[in-house]
Amino acid sequence: METWAIIVATLMGPVLAVQAQKWIERIRAVGDRRQYVFHTLMASRASRMEAEHVRALNMIDLAYYGTRVLGRPVRNAKCQAVIDAWREYFDHLNQRQPNPDDHARWEALLEVRENLFVSLLAAMAVERGLEFDRVQLKKGVYHPKGFFDDAMKNWEMKELAAAVLRGESAIRVAVNDPATTEQDPARASTDDRSETAAVP
Repeated sequence: METWAIIVATLMGPVLAVQAQKWIERIRAVGDRRQYVFHTLMASRASRMEAEHVRALNMIDLAYYGTRVLGRPVRNAKCQAVIDAWREYFDHLNQRQPNPDDHARWEALLEVRENLFVSLLAAMAVERGLEFDRVQLKKGVYHPKGFFDDAMKNWEMKELAAAVLRGESAIRVAVNDPATTEQDPARASTDDRSETAAVP
């Protein structure tokens, strides 16, 4: 009996070692995905329109899916808390937006959205074994004013370009006469201001 046990152990040892290694690698991959999602959302929480931020949000369902047992996902309480917080935040993101001129409703909507996002980050921090209070998650972020100004300028340029393409605005074009400019620069400067045309 002992001989057979030794033979079985000798044969199964390498197989069990390989399976154990694969199991460890799967656990590490899951941890890496969750770490990436949490780190990305934390780093980009002041600029949530960035593609990387949106990509991390869309990975939450995969990163916190859990283990499939009898055809259904099984998660621990911490992972389930992340999924629940994400579903609430996702549902709010997809709500119908109020009228742009209704500032009171917009402020209320953004306040609720901010609190839901902070709850999501808090649940992820707990799952990762990290300690952050809600005030730190909400306000402990550095976002230079120049970033905001650049984003607004880019948005304004896109809006102006879209207005031109829709035919709602025109491009101002100044027509210069080289001959006139050589003869009388002052007169040419006056003509430049007067000879403008709108290109639809």
